[in-house]
Amino acid sequence: MFKEFKEFAMRGNVVDMAVGIIIGGAFGTIVKSLVSDVIMPPIGLLLGNVSFSNLFITLRGGEIPGPYPTPAAAADAGGVTLNYGLFIDNIISFLIVAFAVFVLVRAINSLKRQEEAAPPPPDKKDCPYCFSSMPIKATRCPSCTSQLEAA
Repeated sequence: MFKEFKEFAMRGNVVDMAVGIIIGGAFGTIVKSLVSDVIMPPIGLLLGNVSFSNLFITLRGGEIPGPYPTPAAAADAGGVTLNYGLFIDNIISFLIVAFAVFVLVRAINSLKRQEEAAPPPPDKKDCPYCFSSMPIKATRCPSCTSQLEAA
């Protein structure tokens, strides 16, 4: 049973998929940091010193009455919040990842089209008299011995 699992795990597609998942997770972390730490602070500053991570609606107050300055303070008090600022952060992160994947897929498709567009030059030709196949550089047909034009 272990041998079968080892054969399955060592197939090329499974290893490629595992590498893709690991790289994707790391890329997601980098994009999340990019959005939270680099992109959203200037946007919040432009919108009047707004921190998107602190945008929330209190649905139910906790044991300690509000208003609460952050969603974490509301959660510590036992309140229930709707954190739409974090949702906006996540939407922007998703859009960046989706755009990066789109660019990657376009590049791969472009490479595939280039490979398909250039067929190899022919290396055989047919005799116009007996229709047998021969090398492209042949000047005489090996089957009927007819003289052929040079390629």
